[in-house]
Order: sequence, then C-alpha cells, then structure tokens
Amino acid sequence: MMNLQDSFLNHVRKENLPVVIYLVNGFQLRGLVRGFDNFTVIIENEGKQQLVYKHAVSTISPVANITIMQPEKAEKKE
Repeated sequence: MMNLQDSFLNHVRKENLPVVIYLVNGFQLRGLVRGFDNFTVIIENEGKQQLVYKHAVSTISPVANITIMQPEKAEKKE
C-alpha cells in the first residue's frame, strides 16, 4: 500500500497540478512535480528542473484542493 506522502505527490504529478514547495529556510519553489523518491522531489518551472531534498521541505501546497482516497486497513477480528 502506498503511503499518504507518496499518494499526494503521485496525484499532483499525474494531474500536472502546480504546487508551491515551502522550504525550511522560508524559500518558496513553484512548479510541477515531475518525479520523487524516498529522499528527493524533482520540480519543474519554466522548463527548468530542480532536485529538492525532502529534508529541506517544510510544506507542499497544491494550487487546488485534492482528494486522495486510501483503502482503510482491514479490521482485525478477535
């Protein structure tokens, strides 16, 4: 099962939904998520790509609200 972070990033990537990435130093990056892994996010703006380390990211805000559906964990019977 995909975690919430991966589901969010995958959704904005697939939908080409612009995001604002706020870094821990206060800097803002705007653009489209082109790819990601466990440690990094590739963002593209005006034809230029940047590799951003996730440990430097504070917040990622999409320009529009999104809905991510995740299957609920099966309840254990006692």
